[in-house]
Amino acid sequence: MTIAIDQLTQQYPLIEELISLKETSWFNPAITSFEEGLPYVGLDQSDIKDSSDRLSRFAPYLAHVFPETKESNGIIESDVVTIPSMKAILDSEYATHITGRLMLKKDCHLPISGSIKARGGIYEVLVLAEKLAIDAGMLNESDDYTLLSTEQFKAFFSQFSIAVGSTGNLGLSIGIMSAKLGFSVSVHMSADAKKWKKDKLRSHGVTVVEYEQDYGVAVAQGRKEAEKDPNCFFIDDENSQSLFLGYSVAGERLKQQFSEKNIVVDAEHPLFVYLPCGVGGGPGGVAFGLKAAFGDHVHCIFAEPTHSPCMLLGVHTGLHDEISVQDIGIDNITAADGLAVGRASGFVGRAMERLLDGYITISDERMYRLLRQLSESEGIQLEPSALAGMLGPVILTKSNEYRARMGFDDIKMANATHLVWATGGGMVPQSEMQFYLEQSSN
Repeated sequence: MTIAIDQLTQQYPLIEELISLKETSWFNPAITSFEEGLPYVGLDQSDIKDSSDRLSRFAPYLAHVFPETKESNGIIESDVVTIPSMKAILDSEYATHITGRLMLKKDCHLPISGSIKARGGIYEVLVLAEKLAIDAGMLNESDDYTLLSTEQFKAFFSQFSIAVGSTGNLGLSIGIMSAKLGFSVSVHMSADAKKWKKDKLRSHGVTVVEYEQDYGVAVAQGRKEAEKDPNCFFIDDENSQSLFLGYSVAGERLKQQFSEKNIVVDAEHPLFVYLPCGVGGGPGGVAFGLKAAFGDHVHCIFAEPTHSPCMLLGVHTGLHDEISVQDIGIDNITAADGLAVGRASGFVGRAMERLLDGYITISDERMYRLLRQLSESEGIQLEPSALAGMLGPVILTKSNEYRARMGFDDIKMANATHLVWATGGGMVPQSEMQFYLEQSSN
């Protein structure tokens, strides 16, 4: 498809801001209710429950083979914490007053692979393992799944291989989980993937295939290699419903966490969630789960680097995966390696476009600054991509047109909860973290 940029910018003036790499926000004028938007997703609450039940079946196995999950009885979940000192910094630096509470969802510290991808990536591998074992007559859903850790099952799974294309974090979750079960696994990694992530995968016996091009090429090559082997399963971050559903269980779990903290979410107490977005699978699945859990009282906003605004571009133009940031002259080179994606998932864009309140873009320089500020104010260290949503509460507070259109008056905003989804950083080596911290002063 040939993209006529002049014609596109004439029809969608916002694209000029994207091309100029200006930090941009766009609030969706076509947002609908969860009930009206649900049919476009093609999934519903019963699918989320099925995913939750499957994770419960696997919980004894996960607790057995990953000691770091014993305390949570094999449930892969993260804390949610209030960050008042960071809120004070945002208010001061951006001359605003964020009313309500500011919180952080620490998917950065999810066990096993230290990022949001531990939700969907590990779940996708478990779906495949369960199906293969049940189809072979080796497993029943009523069994104690710790038997999957035996040599018999490892030998069985070793007949099969798994391939995935990744900028880093998805590769970590897929690679570590697959190798633990006994699968042969190869991770096709784009040029922006960090060396430490490649080294960690190799330490688990994973084959890492490196490319000099971006995420799209790594995915295409991974898919091509998998097609050569009938016993090889390609995990597709762009189109996988299993990945999407693995992420979605976060909604009900957050609802339970809020209940335990006596945090109310309803029409008078809105919840705003800011989700870093790469290809879209992770934030899309989480947003779907949140909408299923909180209905129309949760408002999800995707955050992308100024150099990789693929979801904003795709949804705003309605072209979805038929357009890439490179098509409009943007280089897709960003320090937020987990978000360095030029073409968004068409599945997620089309499924969720009616259910997402808005999109924001943020510069690498600002992500680094926010990274340092969070480290110094709250003692929480994240990788750059996980800071993409941190400016969201500031932008939303200053977006008078959006708040007026949605009926968010001062009283509702005073009762609001702003939740920044921290998507990665828990496994970053200290030397790498020090490099990140130094960037904000350069």
